[in-house]
Amino acid sequence: MTILENLWYGNVHPVEEFLEVNKEYKNLLRIAAKDQERLGASLTPEQAELFEKYDSAVKEVNATAEVEAFSYGFRLGVRLMTEPFGVIRDKA
Repeated sequence: MTILENLWYGNVHPVEEFLEVNKEYKNLLRIAAKDQERLGASLTPEQAELFEKYDSAVKEVNATAEVEAFSYGFRLGVRLMTEPFGVIRDKA
């Protein structure tokens, strides 16, 4: 099956594949979760609520940045592949 067919059938999962093999990311995630748990245990209920809102906002910002970085990287890759064939676009 080609990569396009795999993409069409939903068999391409770049985020999951990255997370499965990246040991540094897994380690950092483990440390962050441990520290977040320790911090949460030390907060008052009001502080915990504020921290939860902050954490949710940070996750949304990070998710948006990841999507934009992936999209830009994909567009850049396509431009790099097509430029030698004379297919040129001014904007990414």
